[in-house]
Amino acid sequence: MKALILVGGFGTRLRPLTLSVPKPLVDFANKPMILHQFHHAKILLDQNLKQGYSIPIEALKAVGVSEVVLAINYQPEVMLNFLKEFEAKLGITITCSQETEPLGTAGPLALARDKLIDDSGEPFFVLNSDVISEYPFKEMIEFHKAHGGEASIMVTKVDEPRNRIELRPTSIEKEVFPKIAAEKKLYAMVLPGFWMDIGQPRDYITGLRLYLDSLRKKSSSKLASGAHIVGNVLVDESAKIGEGCLIGPDVAIGPGCVVEAGVRLSRCTVMRGVRIKKHACISSSIIGWHSTVGQWARVENMTILGEDVHVCDEIYSNGGVVLPHKEIKSSILKPEIVM
Repeated sequence: MKALILVGGFGTRLRPLTLSVPKPLVDFANKPMILHQFHHAKILLDQNLKQGYSIPIEALKAVGVSEVVLAINYQPEVMLNFLKEFEAKLGITITCSQETEPLGTAGPLALARDKLIDDSGEPFFVLNSDVISEYPFKEMIEFHKAHGGEASIMVTKVDEPRNRIELRPTSIEKEVFPKIAAEKKLYAMVLPGFWMDIGQPRDYITGLRLYLDSLRKKSSSKLASGAHIVGNVLVDESAKIGEGCLIGPDVAIGPGCVVEAGVRLSRCTVMRGVRIKKHACISSSIIGWHSTVGQWARVENMTILGEDVHVCDEIYSNGGVVLPHKEIKSSILKPEIVM
C-alpha cells in the first residue's frame, strides 16, 4: 500500500515556531509532528477513485505501507532531508508531490495521482500532518475491505465543526465526500479516544494533555515519575532537572534541556536545547528550541517563544508571541507580538 500525507504550506497559525521549520517538523511531545502515529479525519479510498485519507510514517510500515508521498508547497527539500534517515530505518520510500499553488484538501490527491496508482489494486491512505488522535489502523483496513464501498472515513464529534473546515480551492470535505455519499459508497467508522487539531498554540497545549493522558493509559513507563513530578510529564533522557523543581501536569521537556533548581513548569512544552534558570515559572506556554528563560521570570497565558529567544531575569510575559533570535529585556504585560 501507499500513503499520501497532506503537509500543506506555511503554518501561519503556529508562528513563530514555523519560521524555523515547516509545521510538520515542529516538535510535539518531543517528536516532530509528522513522526507521530496519531492524525486527523482518516479516509481510505479505493484506487479506482484515485483518492484517499489516513496515518503517518512510524505507523505506516506496521500496516503494510511501503511508499509515502508528501503533498507540500513549502520547503520540500527541508522535509526530504529530515526524513531521509527514516527511509532507511523503516524501509519506506518517501517522495514529494510539490504544489506550485495551494490546492486545498482534494487537489493534492489529483496532483499525486501518478505516484499513488499502480497495478496492485490496493487501497491507499491519506492523512493530515497536524492533527493527533488515536484510532485502530488495522481495524480500519478490515472495516473498509468488509463493506466493499469506495471510501471509508474515520469520524469524531467536535463542539464546533465549522471551525475545523477552511475554505480552499478544492475541498475533499465539501466536494468529494458528498458525491460519494450520494452514491451510498461512503462509510464512516467512529474514532475511539481523543482527537485534536494541533495547528494553533492553544489547541497544541490541549493536544499535549490528551496525548500524555493516552500515553499514561497505554505506556506509562515512558512518563517521568518522582517527588518533583505532578501528573503526566514527558522528559527526554538527556534533559537535566535541578533540585527543588515542581514539574507538571502536562509538560514535555525535550532533548538537551537544562531545568535549574526551583523551577515550576505546568501545561507547557520546553523544546530541544532550552535552559530554564533558577526559580522561573512557566505555564500554558511553548518555549522554542535553544531559548533561555531567566531567573525568577514568569511566563504564562499562551506565551510562545520562537527559536533562540532569551528572556532576561525577573521578566514577566503574559501571552507574548516572540519571533526567533530576540532578547526580552522588559515585561510583556498583555498579549502581543514581539518582532
